[in-house]
Amino acid sequence: MNTDMHQYYSSCVQCPRRCGVDRAAGRTGFCGETNGVRIAVACLHFGEEPLVTVHGGSGTIFFTGCTLRCAFCQNYQISQEGMGRSVSSDEFTGICLRLQDAGAENINLVTGSHIIPQLAEYLKAAREAGVIIPYCWNTSSYESVDMLELLKDTVTVWLPDLKTLSNTLAKELFAAEDYPDAAKEAVIWMIKNNPLKIITKTVNGIEKEKIQQGVIIRHLFLPGRFEETADTLEWLKKNADGKAVISLMSQYTPVPFKEDEAHLAKRKQALSAIENRLVNKTEDGDLRDLIDAYDFSYLFYQDLSDDTSWLPDFNKIQPFSNALAKPVWHWVTGFVGQDVKL
Repeated sequence: MNTDMHQYYSSCVQCPRRCGVDRAAGRTGFCGETNGVRIAVACLHFGEEPLVTVHGGSGTIFFTGCTLRCAFCQNYQISQEGMGRSVSSDEFTGICLRLQDAGAENINLVTGSHIIPQLAEYLKAAREAGVIIPYCWNTSSYESVDMLELLKDTVTVWLPDLKTLSNTLAKELFAAEDYPDAAKEAVIWMIKNNPLKIITKTVNGIEKEKIQQGVIIRHLFLPGRFEETADTLEWLKKNADGKAVISLMSQYTPVPFKEDEAHLAKRKQALSAIENRLVNKTEDGDLRDLIDAYDFSYLFYQDLSDDTSWLPDFNKIQPFSNALAKPVWHWVTGFVGQDVKL
């Protein structure tokens, strides 16, 4: 690790938690990670917003570790349980190039907030090696603006969550009472530095819009917490409408966690802050009325569904359903061959 990189990890204050631990010496902070870049899965993903998947799918890379501890996290195996392995800059570049060659519209970087200094160097090296498609920063938004500055001009597409504006709910569900303030600051920085640029891409006579630069702000409706979503949409209307795309998600799905009794009991206590169930038709109707009332310039909203087959299992080479993703790299096997049965 070079001297410049060492300063970020020797007494780590990269995220708002500011743990201060010496990750360079192999210790871990709240994120669960030392100073390496660890990855669980890379795949072509077709379940993102249409502006991101476009024709070829999003080249999605799932990083190990996280600055939050969301009680309902569908990716808990990699965000909370440490599934994944370290990759060098060269291997990371190889993964990006393989995704690009497979037709990816972008490189979608999922939950890398705890490794920004090292990852920023990896991204520049991959660009120099021939990666020409946009980088997308797919984040919980619980991160420091000082760290986001390291990604400026390298990342052009931003996919931040704005999970809640309630400090109480953030403390109960994410173990981060200050989440709302940190997330709002991060999202405002992203909007300010990345004006929307949406182009049209035509393949085989079919035209689709593609985001080349800008911000898509995601908000997941939590069952039984309509007021939280109303408050969040009000803030977005004032601060993001016309400057960013809004994506309101109704896909909340209870996860069948495979953990010991102690961890399950702690998770159940956190989840008592919401109604841990699928979104119902009444809520769906209320949400549609709400977004109609706000009349956002550009908004995506998911159709209500009771399908839970999309929940991932990162133990598998194909963590998602075959229709949702095409695997390219897995932490156990490395690059996935064309003849691998899923």
